[in-house]
Amino acid sequence: MTLFRQADLDGRLLVFGFLMAFASSFGQTYFISLFSAEFRAAFGLSHGGFGALYSAATLTSGLLLLWVGGMIDRMDLRLFGGLVLAGIAAASALAATTSGPVMLVATLFCLRFFGQGLASHTAVTAVARYADPTVRGRSVSLAALGFPAGEAVWPAVAVALIALIGWRWTYGGAALLALGVYLPLAMILLASHGQRHAALLARTEDGAADAMRQWTRREVIGDPTFLWSMAAVLAPSFIVTGILFHQVHLTETKGWDLTVFAAGYVAYAACQIAVALVTGPAIDRVGARRVARFYLAPLAAGLVLLAVSDAVWAGLAFLAMCGATSGASSTLLGTLWAEIYGVRHLGAIRALVSACSVVSSALSPALMGWGLDASLSIEVIALACAVYVAVGIGVLATLFRPAAA
Repeated sequence: MTLFRQADLDGRLLVFGFLMAFASSFGQTYFISLFSAEFRAAFGLSHGGFGALYSAATLTSGLLLLWVGGMIDRMDLRLFGGLVLAGIAAASALAATTSGPVMLVATLFCLRFFGQGLASHTAVTAVARYADPTVRGRSVSLAALGFPAGEAVWPAVAVALIALIGWRWTYGGAALLALGVYLPLAMILLASHGQRHAALLARTEDGAADAMRQWTRREVIGDPTFLWSMAAVLAPSFIVTGILFHQVHLTETKGWDLTVFAAGYVAYAACQIAVALVTGPAIDRVGARRVARFYLAPLAAGLVLLAVSDAVWAGLAFLAMCGATSGASSTLLGTLWAEIYGVRHLGAIRALVSACSVVSSALSPALMGWGLDASLSIEVIALACAVYVAVGIGVLATLFRPAAA
């Protein structure tokens, strides 16, 4: 595709972003939830009990991310990225050796903090900050393909490995992969990062020809546009995390084979990739604010299908629709804040967004788990979530209507 064969695209930066996104897999809900039955059986936990532990660990990691995530603005990216990957390796090793509920909480915290939190934050922030502004959308969309790549590869691999070698050895292998492959590769990709950083400073300093206002995080918090848009953009993290965390229960109540449903992550990834590849060029052409008005629509459609049908195709379609919204989101939310608020403090701003997203994703497993324990059906939960998404679509359409955008 000629859209992506441009000299302005920084290949090493994009591969680094892809690597960090892919490495986040071991701390993502879709991966951890595949071990939920083993965790619950090993430590005698109910759906709600495990969901509460998971939510507590995720909430704590989100609050810490608010502080640590901003350090990417001040720390050399090579050091920051290296520490994140080392943390993923340590968290995976801890998962392989956890021996009780207290240690399980620490394990879940580390997996969520270094994986879902910091690795995702590093992947998108680094590319959105250092990519040439004229191809920022395409750059983020390409780097963000690491997310669907992980979603396509790891669920089926993890299910097979758990059956073959057990859940502890599976996470032990993840630790070795992060430490022995991901970390050295990241350092190779960032070998010449000093020149890239110097170019960024020259482009964003006061008085530069293409300089724009560089908002601080404190200023962003006081901006009504940011606050209203956050109420909408947090919907996917809350909803998808909650439902997929309880995917074992979902498949049991719907009468679906878990292996078949897990295979649906391929459709999730395919839609995520396709939509991401379309979203990046669209953002470069018309701007992130205009694209933001539409990206939640596929999720709403998927939730309605999940609520009204017990056919396995509805579950696969739900995953595909989640992938479509996720594909747009991974690119959109990497560029929207840079487009509106600049890149100098982008790490701190995205850390705030990521922390809110993590907190949102922390609440849903426990809330939905308690709902399931109270005999609420998954269909009622899905329908309530669809209403939330519909309201979010209206909010974004109002905020970023053409006259406002």
